Amino acid sequence: MKALPPDVVAYKRTPIFTQETVPAALLKHHTTKDGSWGKIKVISGQLEYQILLDPPEEYRLTLELPGIVEPQVPHQVHPLGPVEFYVEFYRVEEQ
Repeated sequence: MKALPPDVVAYKRTPIFTQETVPAALLKHHTTKDGSWGKIKVISGQLEYQILLDPPEEYRLTLELPGIVEPQVPHQVHPLGPVEFYVEFYRVEEQ
């Protein structure tokens, strides 16, 4: 799993999503904007995180293992049963 760069700061956070409230856009191929990193944080349950590169990468996210989203890298998530999670967004701090 990738790591956030040391020079990024959080600037936005989504509401908490469940298997029933996860937006449809997160369930299919999407990206973050240029310069925007994401951290998918699972509160309970498990979430499948797919990084849609060649070759693709797949992770099972849990409370102990968050998912890191690199800028403009295509990805998608799928709930693995009951789950609660949110996404924090990060960017390089403007000076």
